[in-house]
Amino acid sequence: MATNGKPPFRADHVGSLLRPQSVLDARAQRKRGEISAEDLREVEDAAIADIIAKQEETGLEAITDGEFRREMFHVDFLQNLNGVAVTGGLAVKFRSNEGEREFAPPKLEVVGRIERTREIAVSDFAFLKGKVGKTPKLCIPSPTMLHFRTGRKGISKDVYPDIEDFFSDLARAYREEIAALGKAGCTYLQLDDTNLAYLCDPAMRERTRAMGEDPDKLPKLYARIINDAIASRPDTMTVCIHLCRGNFRSSWVAEGGYEPVAEVLLNELDIDGYFLEYDDERSGDFAPLRFTPKGKMVVLGLVTSKLPELEAKDDLKQRIEEAAQYVDGDQLALSPQCGFSSTVHGNELTEADEMAKLRLVVETAREVWG
Repeated sequence: MATNGKPPFRADHVGSLLRPQSVLDARAQRKRGEISAEDLREVEDAAIADIIAKQEETGLEAITDGEFRREMFHVDFLQNLNGVAVTGGLAVKFRSNEGEREFAPPKLEVVGRIERTREIAVSDFAFLKGKVGKTPKLCIPSPTMLHFRTGRKGISKDVYPDIEDFFSDLARAYREEIAALGKAGCTYLQLDDTNLAYLCDPAMRERTRAMGEDPDKLPKLYARIINDAIASRPDTMTVCIHLCRGNFRSSWVAEGGYEPVAEVLLNELDIDGYFLEYDDERSGDFAPLRFTPKGKMVVLGLVTSKLPELEAKDDLKQRIEEAAQYVDGDQLALSPQCGFSSTVHGNELTEADEMAKLRLVVETAREVWG
């Protein structure tokens, strides 16, 4: 079901999967100092081998490690860059069908020069690659995640009096890690980005202004940072981006269609594909897809990862047809709207629900595209 035999695939997924109890228990034991880091990794290794087999059984071509080694989709990676510090929590109000839910993800600040002094995800990818019979897919946070949450205020002016030096160092660190991943055999990389989707929400745009940033200028800036970060990727590596409106225990932060960012997103980012959330009215209509240029793929996140109920295939097919009014149907693919566990807490459904959703994606894609 691949397009031209390479990712993104007609049936794909965003990456994170519900953590099994064995991993949650071992992580808690590690925090209490009852087991070593090596002990925790052994538990993770076994759980990852198991989830790889389950993904392959669904018929998926792209296989991830479920992000089982991470607590948050972005923090575990970014805090491994020299110069990044975790400084308390960033209070956020998430919304769900049951009302508001408060959560304080770790706050990241830049307190020193950004440098990559050690590998970050290379050994994790190598383990995944060694277990996968299909295409191993690695997900890492977009470099913009180190800017949007705090803006200029979270980046030391003593260290970086000129903000352009920060952007340059950040992109260089990413280029170095991506080069190492390429040498390790990574051919499918996904950048997870909440910021461009947050900039579609009027309330978040106001918050951005209050922070001292211009929401109309940030998309172009972020496109430049991302392009600089991936500029040296190998020719064999496909790079996609996933836009997320927040994902914590089946709740979200932002709402709003893609129109405010679509033209820049789809034309100025030098990437191969876009994973876009489209599971409900929060994401607006498909009209922004009219900006999609030839040669790029749009993976429609029509299957929600937030609720256990299975979507009807006919409904999914109808929505794919609606999207094809704005972009060539041969440039479309299907996936869940987000990961099932962007944080260690996971969304409010079971592993059986999760696997049923992935099978639904595969079966629907086969029926639509053959």
